[in-house]
Amino acid sequence: MPLTEQEKQEVVRYIEADKPLPDKFRFLLFEDKREVELVWNGKTSEVCNIVLPFQVIEQVDEPRAEKDTKRKDPQGLLFDLDIRGRQLKGWTNKLIWGDNKLILSSLKNGPLREEIEKQGGLKVIYIDPPFDVGADFSMDIEIGGDTFTKKPNILEEIAYRDTWGKGADSFIAMIYERLILARDLLAENGSIYVHCDWRMVGALRTVMEEVFHKRRKGDILNFRA
Repeated sequence: MPLTEQEKQEVVRYIEADKPLPDKFRFLLFEDKREVELVWNGKTSEVCNIVLPFQVIEQVDEPRAEKDTKRKDPQGLLFDLDIRGRQLKGWTNKLIWGDNKLILSSLKNGPLREEIEKQGGLKVIYIDPPFDVGADFSMDIEIGGDTFTKKPNILEEIAYRDTWGKGADSFIAMIYERLILARDLLAENGSIYVHCDWRMVGALRTVMEEVFHKRRKGDILNFRA
């Protein structure tokens, strides 16, 4: 499609200023390569690439029992263990506390990425994001004959609140970046499961089709509503 003189001058100004062209020029300059694309307020192609160190706070794995010398076919070990049966290293069998975006970014860009890739990537991802139900997870507690309302503390409020005052677009922007990070950790033949309800299932399904549409046929995009 030929550009008008005004559009040509506008393109030149952007190029001289070393600025990216507005989206409209994608369709004017490359008309034969149009694609269907989702757009919402706050959508961006930028993805978090922060790498934070993981600090061990507690180990709860129980020591391995004494080896059964009577077994003729002792079971092989999948991971390196010390004499107590505790896993020495690796990225498996961990409960990681923190913002899931920062955790995913650290797994994707940090030193554990190599170990994950050696195993072919993550085989299964299950996420249970907020449903946008408007709940703040406060609760009433009865003590004696009195009733007290237990408000969530600051950590609970950040981690578990299910209110989205900025609207559905802010919810989609939040989950979109996390899905991209999860996709880059998922194995080629891996599966991702998403738990949501009727409020956001339509939007989430559409967003996931955009994020995962280039994965090979046969991958599972499963929704539980």
